[in-house]
Amino acid sequence: MNSDFEEDNLIETSSEDELSSSEDESEDESLESARNWCGVDVSVLTPAPPKFPFTGNPGIKVSLRQSDDPLDYFCLFFDDEVISFIAEETNSIAEEHFSNLELTPSTRALQWKDVTSEELKRFISLLILQGIVQKPTEKWFWSKRPILCTPFFGNVMNEKRYSLIMKFLHFQSSNDSEDESPSNNKLKKIGKFHSMLMQRFQSTYIPKQDISIDESLIGYKGRLRWKQYIPTKRSRFGVNLFQLCESESGYIWNSIIYTGKGGFHGRSMRIMRIMVCPLKVL
Repeated sequence: MNSDFEEDNLIETSSEDELSSSEDESEDESLESARNWCGVDVSVLTPAPPKFPFTGNPGIKVSLRQSDDPLDYFCLFFDDEVISFIAEETNSIAEEHFSNLELTPSTRALQWKDVTSEELKRFISLLILQGIVQKPTEKWFWSKRPILCTPFFGNVMNEKRYSLIMKFLHFQSSNDSEDESPSNNKLKKIGKFHSMLMQRFQSTYIPKQDISIDESLIGYKGRLRWKQYIPTKRSRFGVNLFQLCESESGYIWNSIIYTGKGGFHGRSMRIMRIMVCPLKVL
């Protein structure tokens, strides 16, 4: 038995060695033939494909005030319609939560009141600021200890209210079932919000002739079925995006959230066609 097994292994190993050596020989022959110079008849060369004329009208397509305030540019994308949409969906999910559960009198959620657009703007400002002023835990942002305190957070919103808004923050309520197709189920909770943002990115600015499709990974280690692992990225784990950007400025004109194989954008060619197609009508 052992001798037969060893013989089989030897045969497999020898066949692999022969295959490897034959491949090496063919590669050597290809290299030798590539080194041999031969003349080229320029009269029979296949002409290069014609370049399509660039007929776009690139640049900013909205009126801007003469202002250096970054908030003005932020509001081009997170405008009143987007903020109102988030507030409505957040209030809707909170109402659904209270209608489906029996809460005890001591439950903090009973302190909930509908969030307004202005309050949501303050909430988003604190979210952005947390990416700049970083602390180990969220509660530390509202700490009153002299060595840890950052009074700005408490002046904008108290910690209990911030936590309640974070608890119910939603971009699409479970009652909204416009599209239940399997290809869209994975992005159901943020699909409409993402589309609204992309519409604003595309209507605000038209890119110049040179564009590129880049891959980006948003770091995330939580529970997510389509979380990606890319060892070459700094974050390694997270949500994978494909982004159509202007080469000169890096402006993101379109993006696709990758949800894994089997989706409608499973191949590189499909990703490219989906992202570039809206530029045809400009």
